[in-house]
Amino acid sequence: MKKEFFLAGMLLCLVVLSVQAARVDTVMVKSRSMDKEVQVVYVVPDKAEGDRAQACPVVYLLHGYGGNAKTWINIKPQLPSIADEKGIIFVCPDGKNSWYWDSPVNSSYRYETFVSSELIAYTDSHYKTIAAPQGRAITGLSMGGHGALWNAFRHKDVFGAAGSTSGGVDIRPFPLNWQMNKQLGEYAANRKRWDEHTAINQIDKIENGDLAIIFDCGESDFFLEVNKELHQRLLGRGIDHDFITRPGTHNNIYWNNSIDYQILFFEKFFGKQK
Repeated sequence: MKKEFFLAGMLLCLVVLSVQAARVDTVMVKSRSMDKEVQVVYVVPDKAEGDRAQACPVVYLLHGYGGNAKTWINIKPQLPSIADEKGIIFVCPDGKNSWYWDSPVNSSYRYETFVSSELIAYTDSHYKTIAAPQGRAITGLSMGGHGALWNAFRHKDVFGAAGSTSGGVDIRPFPLNWQMNKQLGEYAANRKRWDEHTAINQIDKIENGDLAIIFDCGESDFFLEVNKELHQRLLGRGIDHDFITRPGTHNNIYWNNSIDYQILFFEKFFGKQK
């Protein structure tokens, strides 16, 4: 009898697991502005599937320098279960080493247009989304943290919430790093362009209440000081935000932990919009 109850219980667990199973799609999304296809990983909760699908909010996750569309699912393998638990769609595009700009010197790198326009349109037309800023958030790590804030500050009509974890939110102290000169030209000869293409200098485009903002950085991270400076500038402009520092450095262990707090922040934001 005990064996039969055990088997019945196992069967029930399998049925529940089969119902609650976020789908992970890897698709190629056409970018007309760059005339190429871009790989994107989608994590789609069960709630957004089938005949009774409900519209779900979306969190766009941007990878760092040297990463790709699969970076976040590798850093946080629990994303499918989180998607099911919270009813959130996660979208992870391959941004190459673009810093998520429309490069002024390289016409084949128009990743601001891709992320804030083309990818949004594709996602809303192919998945059951809340197709409004109230249902969209964007964040990322390192280069992706810069890209998330860069896009959100400049497209507050697209995103309602934004974040960054270990983000390179001011690029100018690092003029020789991470191939940024391939997208902007050499710093010494193009200082105005670098000033115009750093996320920290975009905050004049928003007012308090335009975006729900969260960003964090490890206490041993080389980007700590630029994040502290962003915090001070936002305070100076009276823009509400959450800024967190905690022990940690610039690595996957830190991001695996930090993204949980950002997802919670976004979940609360989405909940307030209902």
